[in-house]
Amino acid sequence: MNFDSSHAFAEDLDRLDPLAALRDKFYIPRSLDGLEQIYLCGNSLGLQPKSARVTIDEILDSWALNAVEGHFAGDHPWLSYHEFITEKMAHLVGAIPSEVVAMNSLTVNLHLMMVSFYRPTAERYKVLIEKNVFPSDRYAVHSQINFHGLDSADALIEVCPRIGEYNIRNDDLLELIDREGERIALILFPGVQYYTGQAFDLTEITHAGHRKGCRVGFDLAHAVGNLRLQLHESDADFAVWCSYKYLNAGPGAVAGCFVHERHGGQSDLPRFAGWWGHDKASRFQMPDRFSALSGAEGWQISNPQILSMAPLLASLDLFEHADMSALRVKSERLTGYLEFLLNTRCGDRMSIITPASVDQRGAQLSIRVNSKNAKGKRVHEKLGQTGIVCDWREPDVIRVAPVPLYNKFMDVFEFVERIRTMF
Repeated sequence: MNFDSSHAFAEDLDRLDPLAALRDKFYIPRSLDGLEQIYLCGNSLGLQPKSARVTIDEILDSWALNAVEGHFAGDHPWLSYHEFITEKMAHLVGAIPSEVVAMNSLTVNLHLMMVSFYRPTAERYKVLIEKNVFPSDRYAVHSQINFHGLDSADALIEVCPRIGEYNIRNDDLLELIDREGERIALILFPGVQYYTGQAFDLTEITHAGHRKGCRVGFDLAHAVGNLRLQLHESDADFAVWCSYKYLNAGPGAVAGCFVHERHGGQSDLPRFAGWWGHDKASRFQMPDRFSALSGAEGWQISNPQILSMAPLLASLDLFEHADMSALRVKSERLTGYLEFLLNTRCGDRMSIITPASVDQRGAQLSIRVNSKNAKGKRVHEKLGQTGIVCDWREPDVIRVAPVPLYNKFMDVFEFVERIRTMF
């Protein structure tokens, strides 16, 4: 749409926003002066849904009143609590319910997936990642390679942007897969690159990998609840994600995992087994031999973290109410408006390293300060002092994430108005 840089235009965008009422479903932090902060940091930690307290209190009340019987009592008995999340989560990520499970943390789930899907052989043993991958993924991949007695210097392939560029060219990635694919056992890629905000085409990457016989998995930490995902149709072998960013499930929240249905029934697929992944029909008979549940649930290790799942259940209800397609439309407008204002109001004093194309980015713009009179980190600190919460990432990027569930267009306008005074 065509944007305008006036205050009145921002007010009109908020007044006409069909999702504006969702903001009232969240607690908005306040500064010391009592005014609401301009919170643009949902890519690090989403705001608390007001309904999260209700879902947590329900569990605490059941624990107090029912003790161990809480596993079977009430509207949300603990024994099957994770199942109340499954269908909502599956809808959000474009999966069949049996392909999705809420469990553990992201990196734990990544390790569990690599146990099953990184099976190196003498001819096919390499792992393809992006060079600037989030450190936790890098550590996990290195440790898995070493676990198999291999050397990361030989077994790791890294794709990076061209010299002088910030984003990976799709053609470069696909050419690398085509050239090296017969030696690649696993392609592990992000849905959205955490530093630049670049979004990748999961389906295209998956098909390119499968044509060469590779297994393909994704880290969707910055994509879930941000982009419209179609994991089942993408044909990816697996995906993992956290729930405390765009999913607003709170610090250290339970994570999620997707395993495509073609693998869900493979009981002989290598995995690290635990009691909760055992067949429900005989789980409480305490058999000696493990019999995996069909679907993603078969990768569960331990019983569900009930208190951690409660806020996620509350947040997923909001996504169901809003619909991801409508949220994505607003998200594109928010970031488009932010891009317009930065380009028109800040000129060459700032540059955006996130792709300009809306289908190559989510709800984040990564900004570099170019001014000789200001340092990026100092600008970020000054923003915090004025009640604006965004994110700094070394060495030189301010990450700004206007989230469609609770951010206003006026938040974007005020952010740009304040930052342009800091040069």
